[in-house]
Amino acid sequence: MRNEQAQIMDIFGINVFNDAVMRQRLPKNTFTEFCQVRQGQGEFSTALADVIANAMKDWAIGKGATHYCHWFQPMTGLTAEKHDSFISPTADGKTVLEFSGKELIKGEPDASSFPSGGLRATFEARGYTAWDCTSPVFIKGKILYIPCAFCSYTGETLDKKTPLLRSMEALSKQAVRVLKVLGETSVQSVTTTLGSEQEYFLIDRSFFEKRLDLVLAGRTLFGAPSPRGQEMEDHYFGTLHERVAAYMNDVNSELWKLGVSAKTQHNEVSPAQYELAPLFGTVNVATDHNQLTMETLQKMALRHGFVCLLHEKPFAGVNGSGKHNNWSMLTNTGNNLLDPGSTPHENMVFLVFLCAVIQAVDRYAKLLRAAVANPGNEHRLGANEAPPAIVSIFLGDQLTDIFEQLAAGGAKSSKKSGELKLGSSILPPLPKDTTDRNRTSPFAFTGNKFEFRMVGSSQSTAGPNFVLNTIVAESLKAMADQLEKSKNVVTDAQKLLQKIAKDHSRVIFNGDNYTDEWVVEAKKRGLANIRSTVESLETIMDKENVDVLERHKVLTKHELHARTDILLENYSKSINIEAGVTLSIAKRQILPVCIDYCANLAASVGIIADSGVSNKVVRKSLEKVSGLVEDLDDAIEDLEAAIEKAQKISKAVQQARSYRDDVIPAMAQVRQAADALEMLVDADAWPLPSYAEMLFLR
Repeated sequence: MRNEQAQIMDIFGINVFNDAVMRQRLPKNTFTEFCQVRQGQGEFSTALADVIANAMKDWAIGKGATHYCHWFQPMTGLTAEKHDSFISPTADGKTVLEFSGKELIKGEPDASSFPSGGLRATFEARGYTAWDCTSPVFIKGKILYIPCAFCSYTGETLDKKTPLLRSMEALSKQAVRVLKVLGETSVQSVTTTLGSEQEYFLIDRSFFEKRLDLVLAGRTLFGAPSPRGQEMEDHYFGTLHERVAAYMNDVNSELWKLGVSAKTQHNEVSPAQYELAPLFGTVNVATDHNQLTMETLQKMALRHGFVCLLHEKPFAGVNGSGKHNNWSMLTNTGNNLLDPGSTPHENMVFLVFLCAVIQAVDRYAKLLRAAVANPGNEHRLGANEAPPAIVSIFLGDQLTDIFEQLAAGGAKSSKKSGELKLGSSILPPLPKDTTDRNRTSPFAFTGNKFEFRMVGSSQSTAGPNFVLNTIVAESLKAMADQLEKSKNVVTDAQKLLQKIAKDHSRVIFNGDNYTDEWVVEAKKRGLANIRSTVESLETIMDKENVDVLERHKVLTKHELHARTDILLENYSKSINIEAGVTLSIAKRQILPVCIDYCANLAASVGIIADSGVSNKVVRKSLEKVSGLVEDLDDAIEDLEAAIEKAQKISKAVQQARSYRDDVIPAMAQVRQAADALEMLVDADAWPLPSYAEMLFLR
């Protein structure tokens, strides 16, 4: 045990150019100056960058690195990298290894091939990457990775990191203003923190390679339900399969080396579904770490003969995968602003920040919903235990009671939780939490943080969190504007909290979000239920959304419009790929097999008729299969027509609507016929691995 613990401690962060390494390799005054720059208290001088770059190069080469790259997050939702070696030719025909401060802080990738939403013409190719010094540099393989922001030649943001960094500064600025008014004058900055639970599926690689839909679309476009799914509820937290456990061990080791604090792992609800959760970090670094986590999960899966599926809904009829976004705010003095303490009704700082979040989520629910809108999440939200597309907040009994007290004029007491006794002398009494946990809520308070459960498993956490940071900053700004003018802060703060509690109580719901009754109730309350990705994306350019993002200098109207177009185009392209794969599998794999099966049945009918024996069962099977084959052929023709119609539309919004309204229903008809045929055709002849095989065979 001692050796295992020592091994974990020895490998954690060994491939990261972190503060401990910098203290060893940088002059003391250089490290101090760098820390000030990182905290926004100075500018990066050329001299400082050169010293850091040289130390970074020596460290990386000592670990076997031969190249460096600026690692950034374009609007593809993935990461991007271009590798340059450290070599620099000399006049005598040899080479030296060099890495300058200029190369560290600035790169020039070709920006023309990344999504820009019309911000740049194709021929306007120049783009820049800028080192994000708040996120540690690391090594993978023989490459030194430098986390960066990405912008165009004219300065528009082309990535997911830049608005996240801007939003962090916006929230910190407004939070500090509020805290100073409330007497917390020692606070200089507030950081948003994130712990992102990552769900995923593992299937055997041999099955994956036989399914063109998984290879090209990331999800199954065909598949009759397995005779057994998740109804036995025996997979969740179940014993890990030995092969899966070995995979998880390697994932953990790889992530620990990169400084990613992978903490929790377990079986999820659906068969073949799992989860990995890290410890909390600043939202920027945690977002980078989640990208590394997704890459590592997929890379390690291949080494173990698996394929890791990160799509939000790879299998119909069982749970989809999310990325639970655990978000909070931390002062530079170490105070979690969402920690209620033992008497939350007396904790004015907590109540102010709690109400700021509630007001923000209610006012900007559509923008928050749009931040998690993608084609995969459209299948997941509201299906098989995923939260619905209705944005609501779970507070729990204690905080709901306090919130109601605030609405009535002021909080006077806090409900106590007490102790839980299990009725056996050998079992210790358990201290109860102040509230139960609601796993059906899309936005739930869970003790000292909010868990935003609508985020999809394949998504970058940057988008949901820059929206969350910005809308909370807006609430805090309004509070600061009012309280800074106050002559009696305590009295006016109480009035402010009372107004928020009255105006935004509609968004609080502690019940079962999965029920039809809640959908009806939410409509009565005026809460939006936006199921469609396209409909959700269309709300992004609403005036109040443009205004709040521009006001806090997170995105300009021009940048926001470009992102909306990118997201709509991505939707159309994703559905177009799925539709094309559907046609390919249906026409080239399923239809030929079914026609052959019909021919064999027809031959059997003739043989049996010649023998004089009753052929009722065979004839009945032939009628069923041939009827479904006709349905499949008709559905294929309808899908081809729907695709052709959508492809002719040039405007992004109209095209996305066509893919939603015409292509997706046509795909569903193809699948319906094919899945029915799967239940009738000989299993040995069926061309695709079944749901039962993929979900249960390890």
